[in-house]
Amino acid sequence: MEQRVFVYGTLKAGFRNQHWNGARLLGRYRTVKRYPLLLLGPACLPWLSEEPGRGEQVIGELYAADAAQLARMDELEELDKPDWYRRGEIELEPEAGGERLMALVYFGSPKRAAIETVHAGPLLEYTLEIEQRFLRLRTVQQDAAADAARFSIPRY
Repeated sequence: MEQRVFVYGTLKAGFRNQHWNGARLLGRYRTVKRYPLLLLGPACLPWLSEEPGRGEQVIGELYAADAAQLARMDELEELDKPDWYRRGEIELEPEAGGERLMALVYFGSPKRAAIETVHAGPLLEYTLEIEQRFLRLRTVQQDAAADAARFSIPRY
């Protein structure tokens, strides 16, 4: 049996983790309630914090996923890590307007959002332009950390 899954970050079509998805695209949707979509932590992860009423009506993609596809997405989102992602339900509406529906979503823990560096947000949508800009930032940060370790440069 297929379940509807709302994705807002790297699982979307054309993004770096699309290959983990494999589900059937149903269309572009947005959240009915406002949520903070942030870029979080050293990996600049898209993070939909489970704090309704704050942020934007986030735009993403709705997919129909079977049990195997859902299990792959669960693996990527590391549901077993404390204060990480958890699968919940969210109310959506088609971006172009239409009937509302409920779908599964991967919420990021608000506790994690409070202790990690927030690089951007709240965002209306995680776009390819945003992904490319923050992947470059992530690479610069990783290079700086590697150089510091290699040359014993103290980090301040």
